[in-house]
Amino acid sequence: MTHRFALRVYYEDTDLAGIVYYANYLKFIERARTEFVRGLGVDQGRLRAEKGVVFAVRRVEADYLRPAKFDDELEVLTGVVSLGGARIALSQEVMRGAERLFAAHVVLVCMTEDGHPARLPPEIRAVLDPKRH
Repeated sequence: MTHRFALRVYYEDTDLAGIVYYANYLKFIERARTEFVRGLGVDQGRLRAEKGVVFAVRRVEADYLRPAKFDDELEVLTGVVSLGGARIALSQEVMRGAERLFAAHVVLVCMTEDGHPARLPPEIRAVLDPKRH
């Protein structure tokens, strides 16, 4: 299962050299993750209100491979690598056509609102399970 999220690079995304500022790739992949789970029918606000759980980024391993520039049309690809009891590992790539510009391995953790670990709710596990897709 690979989710695709399209975006365009705006002037505000670039640095003085006219290339995407490195931290903005993290914003791009965050937006893509949000749309990924939304597309699976997961309402994160309702999950928090009803189950008292939220997701937080625990780790990001990022490789900056090629620069994106102002007005580029990009696509973020997101896929589930693995699920643990309270953890979700994702692969994310930022592409410009067939050219891979950025790659990240992202680990999310499920936790209570006060920061304690929590198990992934069964309904979340069911929609994210890579074996299901």
